[in-house]
Amino acid sequence: MTAQSFVDAIARAEAHAPFLRLALEQQPDLAAQLAQGVVPDPAPFDPDLPVSVALRRARRREALIVAIADLAGALDLVGVTRRLTDFADRALDLAIRTAIRERAPDADASGFAGIALGKQGSHELNYSSDIDPILLFDPTTLPHRAREEPVEAAVRIARRVVELLQARDGEGYVLRVDLRLRPSPEVTPIALPVDAAISYYESQALPWERAAFIRARACAGDMALGQRFLDAIRPFVWRRAVDFGAVGEIREITRRIRDHHAQGQAFGPGFDLKRGRGGIREVEFFTQIHQLIHGGRDPSLRAPATMDALDRLCAGGRITSEEARALKSAYVALRTIEHRLQMVDDRQTHALPRAGEALEGVSRLAGFEDSAGLIAMLRPHVERVGQIYDSLDARDEAALASDADSLSAQLGAMGFGDGASAVQMIERWRGGSYPALRSPAARQALEAVLPGLMSALGQAPDPRAALVQLDTMLSRLPSAINFFRLIEARPQLGQLMATILSHAPPLAGALSRRPALLDGLIDATALEPVGDVTALAEEMRSGEAGDDYEAALQRVRLVVGEKRFALGAQLVAGTSDPMEVAHGYALVAEAAIEVLGAATVAEFARAHGHVPDSELLTLALGRLGGGALTHASDLDLIYLFTGDFSAESDGPKPLGAVHYYNRLAQRLSAALSVPTAAGALYEIDTRLRPSGAQGPLVVSLAGFAKYQQEDAWTWEHMALTRARAVFGSQRARRDVAAVIDAVLKAPRDTAKLITDAVEMRAEMARHKPPQGSLDAKLLPGGLVDLEFAVHVAQLSHPGVPIDPDLDPAIDMLAREGIVPASLGEDYRFLTRMLVLLRLVAPDNEPPSSPTRELILRSLGADSWEALVARFSATRQEVARVWQSVSGEKNGGT
Repeated sequence: MTAQSFVDAIARAEAHAPFLRLALEQQPDLAAQLAQGVVPDPAPFDPDLPVSVALRRARRREALIVAIADLAGALDLVGVTRRLTDFADRALDLAIRTAIRERAPDADASGFAGIALGKQGSHELNYSSDIDPILLFDPTTLPHRAREEPVEAAVRIARRVVELLQARDGEGYVLRVDLRLRPSPEVTPIALPVDAAISYYESQALPWERAAFIRARACAGDMALGQRFLDAIRPFVWRRAVDFGAVGEIREITRRIRDHHAQGQAFGPGFDLKRGRGGIREVEFFTQIHQLIHGGRDPSLRAPATMDALDRLCAGGRITSEEARALKSAYVALRTIEHRLQMVDDRQTHALPRAGEALEGVSRLAGFEDSAGLIAMLRPHVERVGQIYDSLDARDEAALASDADSLSAQLGAMGFGDGASAVQMIERWRGGSYPALRSPAARQALEAVLPGLMSALGQAPDPRAALVQLDTMLSRLPSAINFFRLIEARPQLGQLMATILSHAPPLAGALSRRPALLDGLIDATALEPVGDVTALAEEMRSGEAGDDYEAALQRVRLVVGEKRFALGAQLVAGTSDPMEVAHGYALVAEAAIEVLGAATVAEFARAHGHVPDSELLTLALGRLGGGALTHASDLDLIYLFTGDFSAESDGPKPLGAVHYYNRLAQRLSAALSVPTAAGALYEIDTRLRPSGAQGPLVVSLAGFAKYQQEDAWTWEHMALTRARAVFGSQRARRDVAAVIDAVLKAPRDTAKLITDAVEMRAEMARHKPPQGSLDAKLLPGGLVDLEFAVHVAQLSHPGVPIDPDLDPAIDMLAREGIVPASLGEDYRFLTRMLVLLRLVAPDNEPPSSPTRELILRSLGADSWEALVARFSATRQEVARVWQSVSGEKNGGT
């Protein structure tokens, strides 16, 4: 900025802002500095003056500096609000310390803290704003006089703080202080005991109070006390299960504000920049609503400042880039003009003047030639903010009729062919026959969502089946209020839920047991790829600091349940290819093993220490080893340990290495499989370990290598082609990979290999027959035959690289001419069928016509007959490959 821009700013201030004109006259030295383009840094409070005087003179100095720098363009909105907030923090801190020392001269500020809320909490204070702190004290550490109760001392200190900041005298005032954001301000003291405040927010607080604490921070006094309070109530603010009642209440607050301040108010002179439709508060509330919805699951969204939060919401895919850009631009424009209004007379005003002369003065102070230019600049911002905020409202639906005949007609028009049975269910719900629907609030929430919900269910391929599933779910819910509010706030979820209830019994069952799973689908990111193992593991670890072992396990179970449910939803919604979903299931399982493995090792070491120069190593085989699971897959694991088997652990309760690792592996298997309130994770199958079910659960890496080289059966080497380490250090993973590579590349008797494989396949067929006419795994020519053919080909040609993932493994064999190139597409088709049918037709029999349509869309088939024909032809091709590899004859049909 040039000095001229400061001269121009001072001229506008003198001409149009009486408060600034007086401040310039009272501080000529400071005015001279500003006229030269110098923006002085904040100065310390003058210790030689009485505190009340020092505070007021410092405020007058900061007000002039910030105003002229703002008008000159030397500070942007963030710089202005940050500097104003920093001054407020320093002033509140000095007032607290002064009030305490006046009563206890040798005391510091321990035991008394200021929590900044609102714009102070987010470093966004207005030019002439009040502050809205909550004042807390700790009765055990607060300095107080003899024979004085701590609560009495705290109230007296708080009153003195307010007096030091707010009282007007010949020097003016410092800050207006509003303490009404504390709990129950009409009955509670102005300073609250910290434990009572924590108890209130944990058990009694109103929904809107959650939004207030999005921007809360410790800002003055005993900062450790303030942070302790905020840490304690964090779960109250940021909930993983979205409380759409809180969201609805915030929106209702905005509606009331609109009615009170903007009813019949056209944009123009007199418009309230803060409370009017399309104003500042709607930008803030739009941002906070999205933070409340998503911030419990995504800590990156917990930014207190509005523009920072908009950036993060956009980066996280929660709002569009256009919405973020429009809201940020509007926020800057509206807040900037708001500051110009407040500079005129140092009044906390937010409304444009109605009188022509006053409006012209504000416009010229802001750098416009006249008020028409100011109004023209603001209008598009206000209109766009109003449009964006209005998009939060769910569409209004006509209420469903209360009499049976009219209701039946409505439901028939929605798509329910059998309107009578649907009427019976709705009447049962309205009658409160289920525990979740017995309260008036629950039935009110039901009526609000019924029109949209029934419309969505009516569009399902099988509306009655979907309705029956919903009825079952409601019968099991302990409470239905938040479930209905979620559907009301996100109407598009109604259609997706209808599809899930109609087509996917495993997902419908999971939803009936844990309705909060639906929360995970509230935005489009749930229908995108799950991310890599590192990102998934980080999400599974991101619990509250200090979580114990059981809390860590519960966190993993919750995240795994949500991810598996979302992947299943991707299948039935048709947003992802079944192959991608299969890989997603495997990534989730691998991340769970990594996180639970580390947590279990750490917990076990508390009692038993570590075995020196040794570690647990986990191998995945089968579908997990190949990186492609189904919704119902179990996990084939082998546990190994490195180092000396005769060593002993170094903990308080030492164990020999073999005993140590067998007990540790049992703990890890339990962590992965034992059911809890959040559900079980996986079935664990360790029968592929050396010596099978008769052998020890864990063996040393050296013992594993010896067994595989000398004693393993052919089928164990076949299984080893899909083995890969999923838990252990990089060094240990390299060591076991070298062992596996040496075993698989060793010379072998091809004739014996084939004979053993054929016998093993026949044995499997006797004990595990196909489960239905669509069993893509066990039918002749299905995936098992394909896998046998591939593994025999791999072991027969040790010069061809082996990849645990069958897709590239088949491609490498095809390039060498060992298997036909078409086998890769056969594998992908059968895998897609397996993954999809495990979810929508778990009995492997042809489903109803509506579900067939879903399968056809997902697999890209034109008709059911064409799909069945392709299934048959694919199995015949696989059977021919298996026959060419093994020499065995089978029909493949």
